[in-house]
Amino acid sequence: MRITIDNTPEPMPMKSSPHPGEIVRKDCIEPLDLTITEAAEGLGVSRKHLSALMNGRAGTSPEMGICSSRALGGSPEGWLTGQMQYDLRQAEEKSDPEVKRFAAA
Repeated sequence: MRITIDNTPEPMPMKSSPHPGEIVRKDCIEPLDLTITEAAEGLGVSRKHLSALMNGRAGTSPEMGICSSRALGGSPEGWLTGQMQYDLRQAEEKSDPEVKRFAAA
């Protein structure tokens, strides 16, 4: 079996997805005029963890997805999907453009 390299250009990258912590901060915490401490208590997480999430230093875990869903709305799957989309965009931006697709000859 022979393998060739497919030099077909990849599709244009999609617009950057926001970090879920940014969504929590801009769409939930700030409009409700909550402090990080108040929001963390309401979510049942530590202030340190919520601060890390809101500043993009921590990701949304399944547990945080459930807490966010209950306190802020949406579904746990939606919160986790947002994290996955953010992570994927970050990985795509860092990926090696020299990697080529394999194709059977």
